Amino acid sequence: MKIAVVGATGMVGTVMLKVLAERNFPVTELIPVASAKSAGKKLAFKGKDYTVVTLEDAVAMNADIALFSAGGDTSLEWAPKFAAAGTTVVDNSSAWRMDPTKKLVVPEINGDVLTKEDKIIANPNCSTIQLVMALAPLHAKYQMRRLIISTYQSVSGTGVKAVQQLENETKGIKGEMAYPYPINRNAIPHCDVFMENGYTKEEMKLVKEPKKILRDDSFAVTATAVRIPTAGGHSESVNVEFVNDFDLADVRQLLHDFPGVVVQDNLDTNTYPMPAYAHDKDEVFVGRIRRDESLPNTLNMWIVADNLRKGAATNTVQIAEYLVANDLV
Repeated sequence: MKIAVVGATGMVGTVMLKVLAERNFPVTELIPVASAKSAGKKLAFKGKDYTVVTLEDAVAMNADIALFSAGGDTSLEWAPKFAAAGTTVVDNSSAWRMDPTKKLVVPEINGDVLTKEDKIIANPNCSTIQLVMALAPLHAKYQMRRLIISTYQSVSGTGVKAVQQLENETKGIKGEMAYPYPINRNAIPHCDVFMENGYTKEEMKLVKEPKKILRDDSFAVTATAVRIPTAGGHSESVNVEFVNDFDLADVRQLLHDFPGVVVQDNLDTNTYPMPAYAHDKDEVFVGRIRRDESLPNTLNMWIVADNLRKGAATNTVQIAEYLVANDLV
């Protein structure tokens, strides 16, 4: 199994390599891919050194699967070239997510949509993945009518430059800024670029992507995405109105039983999900589960996950695992 990791030296690419090793993915040959300036560098994987190659060289090496995390422009240009060479691409950028000809996949929810013909598969947005992981079992039973989401997103979602900005500001060092404002001791209601409707691109991803993954556009979604001074881990306050009423004990049981979801919800011991706890873990943590007393059939939840793991690298690797397990590559 020949695996290419495109963007291998980047923040998510580094975690992808870590996840491939941890999960003992059947890699017989690793092809680490990065920009021309990184080509020739050595990269260690499972005790062996590999040489970083360029995209041009990587296409010719005919990988079975290429895991992409190198930005939308790179994906738009190069994913079709890898696909044309017979490689199945799992792409972590936003480039292909809403393309009607491409599958948008969270394996626990809709892995069954994948076929051998799918040569470019989209990995959802980090905020979307943790959201739908918690909502899928509840939607299946109670049918969602409307979702209101407020996110509290870490700087690692922006990239290494933003992590450096936070570290610099914490230490009182002047440096390059990833954001138009200081992020330390601040909250910036601006994730990604603003669109004509006044929402950010990040907010509109949360509106559109869940409908595609859950194969249902009957529910309404509105979102506000906020960047907070946390190094890693995204949190979401979610208010969901259902068509049918629910029992809170059943809600907790459904979440508990769903693969990849962990319920942390004990008010007596102050147990609830936090980014500090989710760090370096693959699960999605759900807590503060309570009825919205202002509306019938409505629930409040707090959802937290490591955005570089399940929100990006782990989900990408899980898609690759699904492809292998089901003989789709």
